[in-house]
Amino acid sequence: MKKIVELCVRNVLFVSAAVTTLAIVLIVIFLFRQGVGLFARPAVEEGFSLVVSAGNPVKKLTPQQVKLIFDGDVDNWSFLGGSHEPIEIYRWNEEIPVMNERSIAFIPTQYVSSLPGVRTVDMGRISPGDYFGGREWFPTSQPVPLFGVLPLLAGTLWVSLAAILFALPFGLAIAIYMAELAPKRIHGILKPVIELLAGIPSVVYGFFGLVVLVPLIQKSMNLPVGETAFAGAVVLAIMALPTIVTVAADALRTVPKAAREASLALGASQMQTIFRVTIPYCASGILAAVVLGIGRAVGETMAVLMVTGNAAIIPDSLFKPVRTIPATIAAELGEAPAGGAHYQALFMLGIILFFITLLISISVEIMSSRKRRQEI
Repeated sequence: MKKIVELCVRNVLFVSAAVTTLAIVLIVIFLFRQGVGLFARPAVEEGFSLVVSAGNPVKKLTPQQVKLIFDGDVDNWSFLGGSHEPIEIYRWNEEIPVMNERSIAFIPTQYVSSLPGVRTVDMGRISPGDYFGGREWFPTSQPVPLFGVLPLLAGTLWVSLAAILFALPFGLAIAIYMAELAPKRIHGILKPVIELLAGIPSVVYGFFGLVVLVPLIQKSMNLPVGETAFAGAVVLAIMALPTIVTVAADALRTVPKAAREASLALGASQMQTIFRVTIPYCASGILAAVVLGIGRAVGETMAVLMVTGNAAIIPDSLFKPVRTIPATIAAELGEAPAGGAHYQALFMLGIILFFITLLISISVEIMSSRKRRQEI
């Protein structure tokens, strides 16, 4: 009977692990299937074409050039390799006159054949270079959407790394105090408080940052707006503290008592023992705490969405608005047409975020394996 129960428990555990693994694999496959199709799509909005006069010498335009034309920043064909003529722009909802060598029109593809003396501008397809190297994120612009992820990636790394720089000294200080110096009574108070911070919903942190931190930052630093990367970094630092403190304190408690006693027996003070024996011994565990804190910051959505200003620009200062990858996915996925280029571009952002978190997980595993080798 005992063997039967053990066999049933073993099979239940196996099935649970298999189902979990299969679910994760299917999610990853779904993510990649939805995202990679982006690079098979035309650069122009689907169902529409850019047309010019058949005599226009300009054969090909880049998405950035088209945006400059339709924004009015480029108003002469000579800037694009054509003749010295002003550019006349016509959109699909306007009456299109007879096309001449100065004209460029954005019209439904079905009407192209009805216009005499015109040809379609070669725009090609959305390329990985434009996506991963692009510096502008305008997914709904017409006639050509721009999917440049550099501003989003820069905003994510900028806010996350700044948050870790803020959280790391405080987190390690609290962990050292809890593991090495705090009396049992104070330790018994600090531990549940830290765990309570970890359980607060992220939207509450975001609301706190929006109501308290953002006005404080704006007034104290005389900024035009308070929704900045700095505000996001401060909120993320508070959110990452519980992870760093918990993992680092656990690592400090794994140091053998004999190592501490040997150091004290040789005449070292308690502080010398902490900084020259205890911390070096568990350095890999402390690094794992830092990496896990980075992972917590990189993947955060709601709090960052509420306090960073959501400006898709490459930041040059912590006191400028930014937009992160998770915030972009949360803000835009509900409005993106299912199966469209914008929809697939957001799934590609998910793939980028997947690889970032995968790299963080691999780093944690490498650090943990080093720690196990040290213990052996």
